[in-house]
Amino acid sequence: MRVIALPTKTNFRGINIREVALFEGECGWGEFSPFLEYGYAECAPWLMCAIEAATMPRPQMYRNSIKVNGTIPALNDPSDIERIVSSFPGVETFKVKVGENLLEDIARLARVRALRPHAKLRIDVNGNWDVATAVTNLRAIYENIGPLEYVEQPCATIEELRELKGKLKLDIKIAGDEVLRKAADPFAVDLAGAVDILMLKVQPLGGIVRAHALAQHHNLPVVVSSALESAVGINYGLILAASFPEIKFDCGLGTGSLLSANVAQLPIVNGEIEITDFEPDFSRYEVAPERFEWWKNRVMNTAEHLA
Repeated sequence: MRVIALPTKTNFRGINIREVALFEGECGWGEFSPFLEYGYAECAPWLMCAIEAATMPRPQMYRNSIKVNGTIPALNDPSDIERIVSSFPGVETFKVKVGENLLEDIARLARVRALRPHAKLRIDVNGNWDVATAVTNLRAIYENIGPLEYVEQPCATIEELRELKGKLKLDIKIAGDEVLRKAADPFAVDLAGAVDILMLKVQPLGGIVRAHALAQHHNLPVVVSSALESAVGINYGLILAASFPEIKFDCGLGTGSLLSANVAQLPIVNGEIEITDFEPDFSRYEVAPERFEWWKNRVMNTAEHLA
């Protein structure tokens, strides 16, 4: 196991340093990088994924590069937004974080629209709206910005999402993220009438095999996304995306552009990232001994929650 600390280019989810544990096994490197506030039970699928990546052969892949979207954090400074947008060369879709302040959200979306007028826009609310707020805000965004490709997790619960679909008089699809990956049993969640698109994140869902089982079980169109991982985790997400015969949506696997350092380069070229084999470079990023011990203890405690 190696533990690294990668600085971000901007505040993302309240962090400026992304700590990541990496494991090497007979089939390569796996990543274990649940966010620091997650409890051991919630970390268990992330560890399942890391073990799978390090010990299991890669699945059949139908392509060797993946089209990605750009991810825009909840920034308000126009120059910061321009800098982040420019870090996604050739990207044709942008996912914009919203949900805290409607006027700021609309201004952020308008800035991205002005910088990339032909790009599709999708928004991620992270479940921060109630139903009434979602109806009001989505109408306001539609009137000021125009159509969206989809809205990701506008409300927190299945019941709210189902109610929203009944009340929303706009042609906009709803993608489910937290409602699946934070469920005690994601196979038991009834997404009917609540979600149009399934968000698959390889670590939080427990790896490629389990992500495919979930996609087959719920039988919805999928989009593959990431959780601000290092190049190791991103590459495994790319492999997940490539293992589907068809992917209709650009994938949220370009978040490496939000890091100012990494263990390998996975450049975005003409809006796509190529899947590649590499040996991670740890030379400048390994953590202090006490942080390594913290992660080692986290892994051991998480392992007790594996099925």
